[in-house]
Amino acid sequence: CPYCHGYEVHGKTTGIMSNGDMGFEFSKIVYNLTKELTLFTNGNSTLSEEQAERFGRNNIGITETEIENIEHENGQIRHVILKGGEKVPLDALYAKIPFEQNIDTGDLGLELTEHGYIKIDHFHKTNVEGVFACGDNTTMMRAVANAVAQGNLTGAIVNKELAEESF
Repeated sequence: CPYCHGYEVHGKTTGIMSNGDMGFEFSKIVYNLTKELTLFTNGNSTLSEEQAERFGRNNIGITETEIENIEHENGQIRHVILKGGEKVPLDALYAKIPFEQNIDTGDLGLELTEHGYIKIDHFHKTNVEGVFACGDNTTMMRAVANAVAQGNLTGAIVNKELAEESF
């Protein structure tokens, strides 16, 4: 996450593994941290002509060759290895991949947002009576700090409702 760890690799050689609109939008954020940037589309680019042109104007590389492996040393990335064997040295690699729920929300009948997150109100209530949700499955802001804060708030709301029921 560039918000959590971007300062650690500020100005360093950085890659983004993504494609299309998602890769384009994410590149804008990372570009503020480093100008040494390459987008790895892991196959044919789905960037629009205008998006690719903006990458060119900002000297952001686009690599369409599929990634075969990621080489690291003690957990620190060293290279992206492309099919065909080319090694691309990197100090950081962000993976901006599509979001998928890790639970079967259909079993409960939970309503999802247009982006696939569990739909909640301001009190973290879902469309199912007595079911609350919080954290990464409810928001695009996928950060530990945000998930903890939402969990704290949701716990307090649930506690208040349970207290109301039993009083």
